[in-house]
Amino acid sequence: MNSDAVKSYLTGLQDQICAALEQEDGHASFTEDSWARKEGGGGRSRVLSDGQVFEKAGVGFSHVMGSTLPPSATAARPELAGRSWQAMGVSLVIHPENPYVPTSHANVRFFIAEEAGKDPVWWFGGGFDLTPFYPFDEDCRHFHQVAKDAISPFGEQYYPDFKAHCDRYFFLPHRQETRGVGGLFFDDFNELGFERSFALMQAVGNAFVPAYLPIVSRRKTEEYGMTEREFQLYRRGRYVEFNLVYDRGTLFGLQSGGRTESILMSMPPLARWEYGFTPEKGSAEARLAEYLVPRDWV
Repeated sequence: MNSDAVKSYLTGLQDQICAALEQEDGHASFTEDSWARKEGGGGRSRVLSDGQVFEKAGVGFSHVMGSTLPPSATAARPELAGRSWQAMGVSLVIHPENPYVPTSHANVRFFIAEEAGKDPVWWFGGGFDLTPFYPFDEDCRHFHQVAKDAISPFGEQYYPDFKAHCDRYFFLPHRQETRGVGGLFFDDFNELGFERSFALMQAVGNAFVPAYLPIVSRRKTEEYGMTEREFQLYRRGRYVEFNLVYDRGTLFGLQSGGRTESILMSMPPLARWEYGFTPEKGSAEARLAEYLVPRDWV
């Protein structure tokens, strides 16, 4: 088991994704903020703001460690209580300027918990998902096809399993809707052994750019007005609700004493809430509801 190789891959992935996003934006660049965590570890947070394509993009790498796991980690795995631990990963969220360009999120991560005299407990996790406000079927199909192609070499069962996991996880019970049109999500994954499980995680990380950026390129010049912009900000509110109420990564980061600015880097720069909002029947805004339920795309 080589955690140094995982860390090297993750820092390289952060570099590659940031370079691709800067090239697509063509105007703004990432600024980097390196940080250290008093309890152990640190990371580097990169944010692109006020670009001509991306209103905000955050791509963070972290490698943190500690002697006691937070409640969010031991609630489902009580056998890990009392173990020392390390967690490392890359996490990103992209909030485009144009409402026709979907928001997207991705992360890949590695976790290991150790205790003297016992075998280490480790796993990989991650995935990526798409959150359109004005969906196009061809974009949804492309996103899912790239996802499927990336992991099918590891076993044909993984795409339907990881897609279903994504649909379940990125669901807002209080709204009774999915966050978007899904993608891939997996956690606690070690069933292929270290090397193959690591390779699967890399396949997911490497697939994000080819899954997402062609959609950005197609939609970034769509014309829009105030109606579309206000709907985009309204729907961004759902993104905030999920991240603050349900997202396990946010809870783990806050409960483990992580750096708040980096944990909340995924928040959009602007969002809005409107009491009792109902889109006009038959409108493009009303059409979105048809996409906020699990659907087979490939």
